[in-house]
Amino acid sequence: MNAPAPKYHALALLSGGLDSLLAIKVLQEQGLRVLGLHYVSPFFGKPHLISHWREVYGIEAVNVDIRRPYLDMLVRPAHGYGKHMNPCVDCKILMLTHAKTLLPKYGASFLVSGEVLGQRPMSQRADTLNLIRKDAGVKELLLRPLSAQKLGPTPMEESGLVDRSRLPGFWGRGRKDQLALAEHFGFTIIPTPAGGCNLAEAEASARYLPILKHLAEPASRDFSLSHLGRQYWAGPYWLSIGRNQHDNTALENARRESDILLRLRDLPGPMALGRQFEPAAGTHSGQSPQAWPGESPQLWSDDVLADAAAFAASYSPKGRAEAEAGRPVVVMVRRGKPKAEVVTEVLVTPARVTPLAWTEPKTAALAAWKKRFRADAPERCPAKDSPEELG
Repeated sequence: MNAPAPKYHALALLSGGLDSLLAIKVLQEQGLRVLGLHYVSPFFGKPHLISHWREVYGIEAVNVDIRRPYLDMLVRPAHGYGKHMNPCVDCKILMLTHAKTLLPKYGASFLVSGEVLGQRPMSQRADTLNLIRKDAGVKELLLRPLSAQKLGPTPMEESGLVDRSRLPGFWGRGRKDQLALAEHFGFTIIPTPAGGCNLAEAEASARYLPILKHLAEPASRDFSLSHLGRQYWAGPYWLSIGRNQHDNTALENARRESDILLRLRDLPGPMALGRQFEPAAGTHSGQSPQAWPGESPQLWSDDVLADAAAFAASYSPKGRAEAEAGRPVVVMVRRGKPKAEVVTEVLVTPARVTPLAWTEPKTAALAAWKKRFRADAPERCPAKDSPEELG
């Protein structure tokens, strides 16, 4: 009795950029069944586009969650960072390593990636492409169809499963060849180049850096919080201040049990959220760690709380007016579970300059931090949790 035909011939990394879509289409054109794997991390991923890719491009895909393993890798990527905080090489290794584990589940025999030789200076040089394939353990399993004619033949091509003569030989940073191929496939919507990773953005990286420096085990929601409102740090103390009502609502919704919410009692002003956390090794705030139910963060002292309240109140025009008149203001302090919170009050004088000297994250700090990182001998940080498919 013949074995049933595999559900898919190949699994492909699908970012949603033009190259990843084309890599799948050139194999579909040869009659191969390909399933796209759309990886989702705290810094990239568009899981809502799964149906869009199916309807517009005829590509089947599933979302794959790698948030926890990605954060474990990001702390100390074995191959370092790119221009900002992007660990492009280790990112690709992580995805391919996991994709390999899914091959049996889908009956697939090889992996596909849309990389184009020479397109990106860090992760798509010939030596780097070879390193990625080797470190991910997919040397005999990975096909990069868009640059196939510029790379050595793979077992999939040598066996005849994939017709090498029908694969492109794209090279370099231009998009002319890709656009021509998209026209060949009748694409009516041309997606932008993959990109879309916040770690490759200067401002986002600056906001992420203090989290990596000060939190013992940063979580996805910590990085999400870093995008809300104005961000300020005073050493290991973290304060987010709303810029408008949308921010204020978002901060309220982002709170967790150990967070502190600050807002003026009698005057209009922004919501502020102070996040308490377990400090990373090698950092110290001058306070003894104290347990908060379920999270064991480091609690703020009364002095830190008053300093943060005075600083947050300074973003209220009426609060500043009171300070100029020599009158203190009352700031409400909310802690605990939303439905069982404890509310206290603190009397402060609004001030933009305080003893703790709250400052916004700066991009200049990233270069210094990366220099120190390179001076250390980084070791690979294995993922503690396995990725899980989202759908």
